Amino acid sequence: MADFLLELFSEEIPARMQVEAARHLQTIFTESLKEAGIECKTLRTFVTPRRLAIKADGIPTIQPDVSIEKKGPKTSAPQAALDGFLRKEVLSLEALEKRMIGKDETYFAVVHQKGQPSAVLLKTIIEKILASFPWPKSMRWGSNPTRWVRPLHSIICILDDKIVPVEFAGIKAGNITQGHRFLAPQQITITSPDEYEGKLLAARVLADHDKRKAEILSQLEACAAKHNLKLKRDDGLLNEVTGLVEFPNVLMGSIDDKFMDLPPEVLTSEMRTHQKYFALLTQDSTFSNKFLITSNMTTHDDGKAIIAGNERVLRARLADGRFFFDQDRKKSLEQWAEGLKAVTFHAKIGTIAEKVERIKTLAIALAEYISGADKKLVERAALLCKADLVTGMVGEFPELQGVMGYYYALHQNTNKEVANAIRDHYLPLGPDSPVPTAPVSICTALADKLDTLISMFAAGEKPTGSKDPFALRRSALGIIRIILENNLRLPLKKFLNDELVAFFSDRLVVQLKDQGLRPDVIKAVLANGEHDLVCVVARAKAVQDFLTTDDGTNLLAAYKRAANIVEQAEKKDNIKYLGAIEPSAIQQTEEIRLFGALEEASNIVEQNIGKEHFSAAMSGLASLYQPVGTFLNIILINDNDTKIRVNRLNILARIRQEFDNIADFSLIEG
Repeated sequence: MADFLLELFSEEIPARMQVEAARHLQTIFTESLKEAGIECKTLRTFVTPRRLAIKADGIPTIQPDVSIEKKGPKTSAPQAALDGFLRKEVLSLEALEKRMIGKDETYFAVVHQKGQPSAVLLKTIIEKILASFPWPKSMRWGSNPTRWVRPLHSIICILDDKIVPVEFAGIKAGNITQGHRFLAPQQITITSPDEYEGKLLAARVLADHDKRKAEILSQLEACAAKHNLKLKRDDGLLNEVTGLVEFPNVLMGSIDDKFMDLPPEVLTSEMRTHQKYFALLTQDSTFSNKFLITSNMTTHDDGKAIIAGNERVLRARLADGRFFFDQDRKKSLEQWAEGLKAVTFHAKIGTIAEKVERIKTLAIALAEYISGADKKLVERAALLCKADLVTGMVGEFPELQGVMGYYYALHQNTNKEVANAIRDHYLPLGPDSPVPTAPVSICTALADKLDTLISMFAAGEKPTGSKDPFALRRSALGIIRIILENNLRLPLKKFLNDELVAFFSDRLVVQLKDQGLRPDVIKAVLANGEHDLVCVVARAKAVQDFLTTDDGTNLLAAYKRAANIVEQAEKKDNIKYLGAIEPSAIQQTEEIRLFGALEEASNIVEQNIGKEHFSAAMSGLASLYQPVGTFLNIILINDNDTKIRVNRLNILARIRQEFDNIADFSLIEG
């Protein structure tokens, strides 16, 4: 057994690409080994700003021998067919075996392949991986025609202590790498894969991404605690800075007091977006005037020069923020909103000002269904919700849209509910983001997202396959979350055409599948025309829970049997059986019992459906299992008397109807 190491050393790899690159390298390397008939005991990847590496332990030094059977022509086939097979396999007739396949005697060739040395196979595997590596963006450098994410400087490729002679981008593999760009820039010789991580650490490179991330978080929290502060957790920023440094050193800086009256979101955006600083909170969760820097350096002055430089840059940034904040507040939101007439929302749809008018109309209509929503406040929130888009601050920091409108609304003494709605109407921003919960905010948020969907679909800008440039799926999921998490009884079909109803249904299936509800059950509930999402979820949960019981399994089988009989008869007779039962045509004991059970179950379903007691309605249907089974086993449906036959089919059709009152059980698998 041998250990293997591959390192690709380059200029700085963008932080956003690093983790996915390591994941892909591990996947494709594992698959390539498997195709070659080789396995390894353990596999690890390493990625830093300047290197991508993989280490595999326990690789066999030689590929195992294999025997491959190849089927040839029948012994009765023309001689030309046999000659062609022998030429293709480079074999003589004596090397072939004859076997019986059914009634035919057939030639077989058993080809024995001796295993190749793993070093030879690894050279081929690695060169193939590098030539097709799927970087999101890649580049050429100098006169080199090969592409890589950034200019490549060196390759380590060793199996134990032997160099595997890989060549890529004009670079021949060796066993030399480099340490930290500034702290230990000297060359490092790796004589065996086991030395790699330790030698890099000695050269101030923490090669393991997860260890580096954990080290940064540990330093951040320790530094905050040392000053009796709390880290404002930001996992996105933590992931980013992990990809920016090879040897992290967390330092603390201070925000100039003259900027501390700026909104915390402005301070955070200035620090996070441009400078990659972490914000800190006091023990009572107010914004602190301290921040944390993740440096890639250690210095003799304990980082004083680095801190001073970062504070100087931040002062300049915050001075810009101060200017925008002061200038923006010289105009009211109503005045800023006038500028929306000159901003295009979409070339086929019109301006943002026109969108705002549509949002207003929708929001007022939605207020009818949102308890506690004051229509006057809803109208004002809708008219002002986009006004901050043309302010200086949002122009500089687009991620502050809505937030700055909130602060500017408060500055001009706008009602707090309206200000909150301006801030929150973009929510939710993602699957883990909160949804708006205040009535005015809910109306404004729903109206904004509904208008985007309605207008984009009308303009023909629909999602296709994996492409969704206007994030319409995200808008639909946002609407679904707002409705469900606020338990809103909203008739979506009143606001959407059939195409958009179908689009929402697809999104709902995705959303509820993540919550453990089966797609076939959700589709079955939606198929009966129910589009009150809260009711859809309640029905789907009741149906799914019931199907996990013995009664549910048995009843589903009985339903499908009854429904199939009716469906076949409808196709044959070219009519639709509507369940119009004639009691006088019911004659035999089994159908009398079934009719009585059906009437009783129908009453239970009707009473409980109206109250949305879906589990109780399902239990009522469960009482039909035994009489349905007996009826179908004993009674001849296709009686010679047409009246009796039609009546029996209508009994079965009535059973189908009772199920359809809850869901279309024909769509349920099983």
